[in-house]
Amino acid sequence: MSHTAGRPRFEIQTFSDYLERNSAVMSITSKAELLGMQRISEVVATTLREMVAYASPGMSTQELDNYGASLLKTSGARSAPYVTYGFPGYTCISVNTAAAHGIPSSAVILQEGDLINIDVSAELDGYFADNGRSFVLGRDTKGHGKLVSASTEILQKAIKNIRGGVRIADIGWLIETEAKRQGFNTIKNLVGHGIGRSLHEDPKEIPCFNDRSNKQRFRKNSIVAVETFISTKAQYVYEASNGWTYHTRDGSFVAQHEHTIMITDSEPVILTINNGM
Repeated sequence: MSHTAGRPRFEIQTFSDYLERNSAVMSITSKAELLGMQRISEVVATTLREMVAYASPGMSTQELDNYGASLLKTSGARSAPYVTYGFPGYTCISVNTAAAHGIPSSAVILQEGDLINIDVSAELDGYFADNGRSFVLGRDTKGHGKLVSASTEILQKAIKNIRGGVRIADIGWLIETEAKRQGFNTIKNLVGHGIGRSLHEDPKEIPCFNDRSNKQRFRKNSIVAVETFISTKAQYVYEASNGWTYHTRDGSFVAQHEHTIMITDSEPVILTINNGM
């Protein structure tokens, strides 16, 4: 589940509560911690993969979310946005010009060729993992395939270049440069984030653009959720009246892909590798 650049996306009851939830950096220091992260990452990855396979034209996003909720429950995991922030759904399902945090609804019926994004984050035994994937439902009748492929490929390239000591801004520059090379833009107010013992941890912002003010570097053994937000035109998204969902205002489409990874001295370990991306 993405974070909004510049401020916490969700309201926390007190400032001390916010600091408690967000000041730590998850760093793998034992086999037990690594195993904990591997277990929850496998759960969210499998849930995402199965939800994508289950989606079909004529189905509501509520029905799709209910299926995801059942998968999480069977695994013993809890939906992170539902439990932690009171999000009105177990997964985020965004359709077409909805870019992020789409609320599952019985009124939203999936159609052939829709651009769909499913974002699954959950907790198991005190560990959190997060992943997301945009895809075209059925035949690509609306021409979204190129956008989806670009987002996937760019995320893969970005991850290959992440290691301990690399500047976060340099990865943002890489993502933005690759997007522009393929004729797309990146969204500048949705960002990746640290994760591990809570859903959103330090580093609080991992942008998919060149944020020169961001001086942080990736740290070896830390856990982060890296995301691409690749857009056909728009560079910003805007919160809907429901207080959750982000849309473009100009009719642009946005593809998002996300993995939870562990930073090393070489290529990261992709913990959510089995999500079918």
